[in-house]
Amino acid sequence: MTNSVVATHPAPIILASSSPYRRELLTRLGLPFSYQTPAVDETPLPHETTLALALRLAELKARAIAQQNPGAWVIGSDQVADLFGAVLGKPGNFERALAQLQLMRGNSVQFHTALCVMRDGQHTTLSVPTTVQFRDLPDAILEAYLHTEQPYDCAGSAKVEGLGISLLESVQSDDPTALIGLPLIALSGLLRNAGFELPAKPLVHNQ
Repeated sequence: MTNSVVATHPAPIILASSSPYRRELLTRLGLPFSYQTPAVDETPLPHETTLALALRLAELKARAIAQQNPGAWVIGSDQVADLFGAVLGKPGNFERALAQLQLMRGNSVQFHTALCVMRDGQHTTLSVPTTVQFRDLPDAILEAYLHTEQPYDCAGSAKVEGLGISLLESVQSDDPTALIGLPLIALSGLLRNAGFELPAKPLVHNQ
């Protein structure tokens, strides 16, 4: 089932994600789009690097939706957090989130945010890296943060767009939206190459 965000575009754009964070980010570009949830197995392959995992999943998500929607431009994205080469997934609950934050405190974590724009099998896939240095904070502060924001659906257990920013010492990236889940600078370039006008012209309603 397709969930409509705004009116249908003559050249449809479909976000291959049910993530509210990615929907909010894509809305910033002012282009009409809809979204669908891809059915993709996100299990890492044996010996697969975190970057390769992010790129593969972004493409798989885009392909799953593109096959169902011929002619549409499909945007797939995936983010993998890497601590010392190990994948940090979505924690799902308080205990796992606390364990993640305890591992990351005082350390540098690499977030690979992969992006795939596909139409009828033709696609461009890339990744925007973000390096995050976490502050070395005591358990009491980490626990207070988790109780306040409950970021259990976020890889890395910290929402940089919210209170989670207080846990960070620095963020290094070429795209400030990559860490939230959808690199809009890179996406804007890919959509322009696909023929979309950005900034989009406002809709004119007949009086």
